[in-house]
Amino acid sequence: MKIIDHIKQAEKTLFSFEILPPLKGDSIDSIYKGIDPLMEFKPSFIDVTYHREDYVEKKRPDGSFTKVSTKKRPGTVAICAAVMHKYKIDTVPHIICGGFTKEDTENALIDLNFLGIDNVLALRGDNAKNENVFSPETAGNSNSLDLIHQIKNMNNGIYIDEELTNANVTNFCIGAAGYPEKHHDAPNMKTDLKFLKRKIETGAEFIVTQMFFDNQKYFDFVKKCRENDIHVPIIPGIKPLTTKNQLQLLPKLFHIDLPDALTDEVEQAKNNEDVKKIGIEWCIQQCKELIDAKVPVLHFYTMGKSDATKLICSKIF
Repeated sequence: MKIIDHIKQAEKTLFSFEILPPLKGDSIDSIYKGIDPLMEFKPSFIDVTYHREDYVEKKRPDGSFTKVSTKKRPGTVAICAAVMHKYKIDTVPHIICGGFTKEDTENALIDLNFLGIDNVLALRGDNAKNENVFSPETAGNSNSLDLIHQIKNMNNGIYIDEELTNANVTNFCIGAAGYPEKHHDAPNMKTDLKFLKRKIETGAEFIVTQMFFDNQKYFDFVKKCRENDIHVPIIPGIKPLTTKNQLQLLPKLFHIDLPDALTDEVEQAKNNEDVKKIGIEWCIQQCKELIDAKVPVLHFYTMGKSDATKLICSKIF
């Protein structure tokens, strides 16, 4: 079922979460161990992230250099299929620009279509390691807008090979990312919203936000979206704070601000066990307020660990 249909048919706020593919060489059992504890809360869908293939230069014995792949998390398409088969639940694979040609993307979408997966989250993806500015793959999509355009083309039966006749029409429900504190590459919120609106006009049907710890930032973001004629469902992304070092890591990695009140509490905590309790309680209150505001879905970034999310869900669902 498409995400927008899940939302249309829902009588209350839905629950979903995101998982990471296991490291190369690990079993899919590590995925199941993260999902099993959350199934009692009846998630409507599960996102599966995609990680670009990075390379390093390694010196050969003759003094020349060769590129060696350091890809660590393969298997997004296969994981989506396995999760759907095991749990009978919709999955939403991330489709990214970084490291993929348009042909790579088309082939991945064909596989997903064959598997009956009809939701995707279209993202530009992170910069490559040691890359200050995002650089698309040669013959790849330059940004998420271009990627959405390619997916929408396939929904209309338009493939890269323009000579194809009677090509299969796909039926993907396309999601896009939204940034309550703006994307870090955008010069300001106004330009970020303009770009987001173009993504919706091109074919995106729902938005999932970057994580935030201050609900007012989400409410303000939704208000600005509506003022800019963006009227698709906007799903808030949620993550509980669980360790003290996340005070530095999360703002650096995700370009977000942490509220003073939360920061003050965490700084006074004696250990990470206390930090986890603080973070979970903060997240519970966040979720209760968001549910009262009738958000369509609460989407949790589990980072592969379900224990904190389970404790939160037990209090709100």
